[in-house]
Amino acid sequence: MAISKEKKYITLDAQGQSAGRLASQISMILQGKHTASFKPNLAGESIVTVINLKQLVFKGTKPLSKIYYHHTGYIGHLKEETLKHLWERNPKLVLRKAVYGMLPKNKLRALRIKRLIIK
Repeated sequence: MAISKEKKYITLDAQGQSAGRLASQISMILQGKHTASFKPNLAGESIVTVINLKQLVFKGTKPLSKIYYHHTGYIGHLKEETLKHLWERNPKLVLRKAVYGMLPKNKLRALRIKRLIIK
């Protein structure tokens, strides 16, 4: 019995979609849960490409109320940045952080996030 290791390319259009719903859909595909042959111990074979990221929609007061934190490692150096500021600086990072947070926290997380291409 030969097992096919073909990579499947899936393109998602972000135009008019909510950021959280799109991120959860991407995380399910990266895990391989959209196939009948899902195995939790494998990274999956799908590569997800997201297009039209600029037309992604945020609901309500999310752009001003969502805050990303980053600690530099020095005492008192907890940096914070709002979603609106991060979106203006790097929109790809906003979606990547959302998907990364929705993936299972295990050894396969880094392998799965590498298969996300944002254009």
